[in-house]
Amino acid sequence: MAGQTVTVQGVATGESRHGFFVQNVRRGPDPRVSDALFAFSPKWPAPLGALLEISGEVVDFVRQENGKPVAQIKLENVRVLKKRGPEIKPFELTADNVPGDPAELAVFLNGLESMLVSIGAGQTFIAPSNPFGDYVLILDAEKPVEGVTRTEQGGVLVDHDNPLRWYPGFRISNYAQAPRVNVGSKLLSRVTGPLNYRVEAYQVKVSHPIRVGISDIPQTTSRLRPEAGYLTIMTMNGFNLDMHVESPSRVQNPGQDVDDDWGDGRFHTLAFAVVKQANVPDIVALQEIQDNDGAEMSLVVDASSTYRGLVKTIRELSGVEYRWVDIPPVVGADGGQPGGSIRNGYLYNPGRVEIVKDSTRLIGADETVFEGSRKPLVVYFREKTTSHDLACINVHLASKRHQHSIFAPEKPGFDARLPIRVRQAQIIEEQLSVMRAQGLDYYVTGDFNDTEESETLAAVVGIENVNLVKLLAPEQRYDYNHRGKLQVLMHGIVPKRLAENHAEYDIIHGNELLGIQPGKPTDKPSDHAYVLAKINMQKPVP
Repeated sequence: MAGQTVTVQGVATGESRHGFFVQNVRRGPDPRVSDALFAFSPKWPAPLGALLEISGEVVDFVRQENGKPVAQIKLENVRVLKKRGPEIKPFELTADNVPGDPAELAVFLNGLESMLVSIGAGQTFIAPSNPFGDYVLILDAEKPVEGVTRTEQGGVLVDHDNPLRWYPGFRISNYAQAPRVNVGSKLLSRVTGPLNYRVEAYQVKVSHPIRVGISDIPQTTSRLRPEAGYLTIMTMNGFNLDMHVESPSRVQNPGQDVDDDWGDGRFHTLAFAVVKQANVPDIVALQEIQDNDGAEMSLVVDASSTYRGLVKTIRELSGVEYRWVDIPPVVGADGGQPGGSIRNGYLYNPGRVEIVKDSTRLIGADETVFEGSRKPLVVYFREKTTSHDLACINVHLASKRHQHSIFAPEKPGFDARLPIRVRQAQIIEEQLSVMRAQGLDYYVTGDFNDTEESETLAAVVGIENVNLVKLLAPEQRYDYNHRGKLQVLMHGIVPKRLAENHAEYDIIHGNELLGIQPGKPTDKPSDHAYVLAKINMQKPVP
């Protein structure tokens, strides 16, 4: 059908910035084939509800490489047959009719593409609202669904046996009608609109206000506290943290790269987490720390002002003066936001620990697989009451940014960078093997960009290590929310002898559950939960 010029009649059921949706009055005889189309018409807004006759060339629009083609009609002529056409009854999405099997799901949603669909009230939001007015729901069922594990707040854990499971989402483009919601909030009114395929996902295009019941996310405090003979280590993703308000003329993308982390209170919120939620830990392993001029495109790589801002705020809240350590990256060498010189670093409490002289180094700095990726930062910390050393390895492995959509026509969900992360993990484990042979203790933490059941974690954990995440109950194993699927991306890995010596682990949930007001810049301190480990530095009794 693509490439042909056609004439169709239908009712205008919805609109977007680039056109409108038109649906046949009668559902077609084949439920696997949509009875609706998107008409590309950025200059002619269709009167909603009108019966139209439109003609134009049918094209298969593909947004990006490996993306799913979407049939559209490139509008050439239009005629309004009736100002008010026949009523279109939307198809209702329910827990009983949305398939869980990915192959069946693809056929099901393809048959509804661009058609008017509806979701009833009473469903639960499983992703926090974002700046773009996107929402994700679980269609609540009367009986438990196989493979679906719910959390205490109402969220949903990723199903490792079916990671391509789909949860319906919708977008509200009018931000005045788009509420801020947290995970666990309830939908109190029906949502209806055309099923649109955009940003490699199916979303209902909603053009009406909705009502929600907001769920509060309590601020929690870790049960783990510093103690003589132990090291408490917090892991915190700084979410591109810097002290600088960027100049629009000096960044790559002014719409995304200009922010005011200090003015938005992110430094205070992160400092509060260190002091009040993590109980002033001995060490803080940081990811996504940016340089002194943030996302500006320059030769600056020093991040001392970013660290000073955080240290100053922590001191004001606790009286503790942390110190920091990192190894600045080469300009443009470590990926992340362009111009940000993103890196891993540490804060540490000098009253509790000291750095072992000449122990700070990077893993993989000369390895091809770490090109364009953050290099793991190794620092040996000495716990002062025992004088025992712990090598901390702070990682931020290659991202999943180029992963195929679960609806990609070829290799749905394929992650081209998985082999890179696996090799990065293998290189880290090679270093751990040397440390074990030398009788050294270590703790590997940070953002692995993979779950506890992945090949990446299998490569670094092997048979000699333990992932402390697995000390937690399955329903507590999450620190990140990806389109409604809660999952663990941060991990804490120790040799078996440390795990068996009363090691403890805690995830301080909150950030991954809190919504952002659509249409406004993010004020979230981090997109991950905070993680805290407690390592016994006293040698076990034989």
